[in-house]
Amino acid sequence: MDPIVREHLSTSILIRADIGRVYDAFTMAADLDEWFTDGAEVDARPGGSIRFRWKDWGPDHYTGEDGGPVVEARRPELFEFRWHPVGPDVEIAVRIELIEVPEGTIVRLTDSGYPDTERGRTRQLE
Repeated sequence: MDPIVREHLSTSILIRADIGRVYDAFTMAADLDEWFTDGAEVDARPGGSIRFRWKDWGPDHYTGEDGGPVVEARRPELFEFRWHPVGPDVEIAVRIELIEVPEGTIVRLTDSGYPDTERGRTRQLE
């Protein structure tokens, strides 16, 4: 079994949009399909599931799908799910925290569980 990276990988960004609109962009299939996926499915409630599908996506023209359970969903400030972007045996936790500010919404995305391998360190999709 590969060692697991214990640290969290985090990034934050300001999006100049209403917090509810930003939450929907992460939790509604039609909104995800507008900017990230092609045929997403989302049941955005604890115990629900999220399914990402891509067709010829990004500079590498990736085609595939992945998903997992929704762990937490509190509109409009928190959405957490798990998925398997580096392989079926490695479950990665993704936590999306949204903070309303006068300029819009700060998105703080934290993920954890990537293996300490080349694939895990580069976060390559299968």
